[in-house]
Amino acid sequence: MFGRVVRHAGRVAHDPTTYLGAAAHYRYGRPPYSPELEMNLAREAGLDGHGRLLDVGCGPGILTVRLAALFDEVVALDPDGDMLAEGQRAAHDSGLTNIRWVQATAEDLPAAAPGPYWLVTFGQSFHWTDEPRVAEAVYDMLEPGGCLALIGHTTEGRPKPPGPGVPAIPHTEIQTLVAKHLGSTTRAGQGTRAPRTHRFQDVLARTRFGVPRALFLPGIPDLVRETESVLAGYFSTAFSAPHLYPDGGKRFASEVRELLANHSPTGRFWDWPGDTELVLARREPNIEQRDQSTVA
Repeated sequence: MFGRVVRHAGRVAHDPTTYLGAAAHYRYGRPPYSPELEMNLAREAGLDGHGRLLDVGCGPGILTVRLAALFDEVVALDPDGDMLAEGQRAAHDSGLTNIRWVQATAEDLPAAAPGPYWLVTFGQSFHWTDEPRVAEAVYDMLEPGGCLALIGHTTEGRPKPPGPGVPAIPHTEIQTLVAKHLGSTTRAGQGTRAPRTHRFQDVLARTRFGVPRALFLPGIPDLVRETESVLAGYFSTAFSAPHLYPDGGKRFASEVRELLANHSPTGRFWDWPGDTELVLARREPNIEQRDQSTVA
């Protein structure tokens, strides 16, 4: 049974073409988070199978579907209707009936998906938001003692495993093809996007959350992808979404397939997106919770 989609008028400018055409490629093209994610979130956030989860920028429900069984009720929020439709299909296929799908931006909070929540997650989506403003809104939406979790892949400072014996994805060469077709400036919807120059930790430290805690969970060291999955990964991004190409990406796809065939006749590639990073911040617990924690 599908959850219902709630449309909510945005209060800030949003480019609906940012991920136009990307939703169909996302689930097939994006590498999964660490298999230890649920266990660590349950421990760090004190999950007990009850309460409410809000997954902001849920896309096609990658995190939503993985975490839904840990809560009584889940709200999945994203501004892209196609992404939400993909998420609904995935939830239906998994037999999940406790998810409500809301079409809105993070800046529409709290009105778009009123709290309280025990956990609010952003899976590689917080950077698309007005970060300080959204963090402060989330703080008010959390139950006392509740947790904010920013989740993503990271290779920086992480030890690279030896690999499973197949060629690595030639990302540098594929990115050269992206630049050949779309130019050297990173595209995003109808505009461009500057590279990040700050850390999420620094943003949260200036909010009521205070200094967050960062954890690194082991990624999948032997993740192997096929040619079409590698291509889907690029079509799932804002900087290489199908709508950006004049022909919908047909020439780009042909050139990527040729490039990959030259690197691996078997069409199999090692993907190392890194480990999964959790940036965790908690709303101040109430007095009774603090007292119980002290006694324990």
